[in-house]
This record gives sequence, structure tokens and C-alpha cells, in this order.
Amino acid sequence: MGSLSPPELPVIDFSKENMKPGTSSWLSTCKDVMYALEEYGCFVAVYDKVPLTLHNDLFSTLKDLFDLPIETKRKNVSDLPYYGYVGNQPFIPSLYEGMGIDNAITLEGTEDFADTMWPGGNDHFCKTVLSYSMLVSELEQMVVRMVFESYGVYQHHDSHKESTTYLFRMMKYRGPEKNEANVGCDAHTDKSFITVLHQNQVSGLEVKSKDGQWMGFKPSPSSFIVMAGEALLGWSNDRINAPFHRVVMSESEPRYSVGLFSFIKGIIKVPEKLIDEKNPLRFKPFENFGLLRYFFTEEGRGKESTIKAYCGV
Repeated sequence: MGSLSPPELPVIDFSKENMKPGTSSWLSTCKDVMYALEEYGCFVAVYDKVPLTLHNDLFSTLKDLFDLPIETKRKNVSDLPYYGYVGNQPFIPSLYEGMGIDNAITLEGTEDFADTMWPGGNDHFCKTVLSYSMLVSELEQMVVRMVFESYGVYQHHDSHKESTTYLFRMMKYRGPEKNEANVGCDAHTDKSFITVLHQNQVSGLEVKSKDGQWMGFKPSPSSFIVMAGEALLGWSNDRINAPFHRVVMSESEPRYSVGLFSFIKGIIKVPEKLIDEKNPLRFKPFENFGLLRYFFTEEGRGKESTIKAYCGV
């Protein structure tokens, strides 16, 4: 009797024609999205709005960025945890380096970052990152609208959109040397509302299923991982799963990836429509950035579920 094949991430096509709110394509995609988020916490979005030339340009630009001196990269600082440069530090996997751009879908955000990295700025970098992050934010906003519509709380959508801010995170994982651990990023859940991940051709990302199996991912230029963060888990009253994921490097070639993380300013409350006898309130009102900061405390790091420890009822 053959062994069961390992589970795979759901794949959802966002490149369909006429996929506008209210159309049959939109409604069928909504059903697929909600099933994927509730059962897996993520899915692979096939999304063709990012041209191949922009994809290639972005990852070429990332190589130039990470080739900068370590002293320069460390100038990427922030008051928020994980927003600035991370790498070459104790307790961080040695294969990993990452930098972040706050307010990534604004020209000011990209220019502030570029002015820090390069004397006189870098117009090409700003144009590339801004064009890319704006296109990917459209995918994130589509998914959010589908979630709000599916749960019957679309009346809260506009205020949610106005409260959304984006972090653009750029990451490099080098291949392990002989006798070096191959873990590029330890297993964790995101603290964002939604994360959209994209990468070059080098594999490494693994997502944990509800039954504890690790699912791999084969990248392509039109494939984007849409992943729920713990803020969305909290907002949904525990209906949506925020999956554990990690990076394991089995190739010698560097893996470059980017993530667009949406965070919500102000207080997040579970919509009343998501509370009933079968689903009693599970989370008190909370701050997304408070959740992020709590995770980086000694107490928060030790909790299996950050959101439940932070504001669980």
C-alpha cells in the first residue's frame, strides 16, 4: 500500500478575465480564498499584474542592495521591531539578512530608505520598489475585500483600508557552508494582518499544515504566497488560521525574497457579526503594533500563540 502524498498549498488564479466584485469569477474565487485561509492560512496566488521585466528588475536590485557594506545596511533602523535591518546577530540564523521599508507604497517611504542606503538616493531603486509594491498591494486589497464580503462585514471595509499601512521587507538567505545549519528562518507566524511573499527561483519556504506536515513551495515569477497573520486570526475571531512557516536552504545559490506586510493602525475589534453562541468572543480589542512589540518581549517569544497570550479572552 503506497504512502499518502504530502499536502500541497492551494493554488488560486487571480489572473482570470472580468474578475470584478459581484461577477461569477469573483464569487467563485472568494469561496476558494476563504477555504484556503480557514484551512491552511495561506495559498498560492497566480497573479500576472507584475510584469516579468519588473520581477527581474526587482531581484537584480536586491542583489545590489545586499552587496552594500554591513555598516551601510545597519543604518536601516526603526522603532518598530523587525522593521529595520536584521542579520549578523546572535539568535538570528546566520544565513539570513533582511531590511525593511516603512510606508512602502509611498514615494516618501522608498526615498527615505534609498537616501539612507545610497549617497544622493537611488531613483531606479525607488521606481522599481514603488511600482512593485503598489501592484502587490492591489492583490492584498483584493483578498481583504473578499474576506470582508464573505463574512458579511463589508460595511467596515473602507475604514479598514484607511487604517492599513505597509511594510516592504527584503530578504536574502545565503546557501549553508559545509557543516553549517541549513535553517534560514526559524518556524514562526506573522504578526501582520496579511503578508504577500514573492521570491526568486531558489526554493526554501515551507508552511506547516494543521496536522503538522511541512508543505514546500516551487516558486515562479507569477506565484505569490498570500498568508494570514495573527492580526487577521484575531480579527476573524479565530476562524482564519495563521500558519507557522520557515525557510530551509538546500541549495547553494542565494535565495532572495520580498514580503509586503499589511499592518492596521489603531484598535482592531472582532466584528459583532463574527460573534455568536457557536463562536463566542475569543479576543479583546487589540493594537496590531502592540501585538508585534509583545512578540519581541521575553514573555511573548515563549508563547505558542502570540495573539492568544496578548489579548485572548
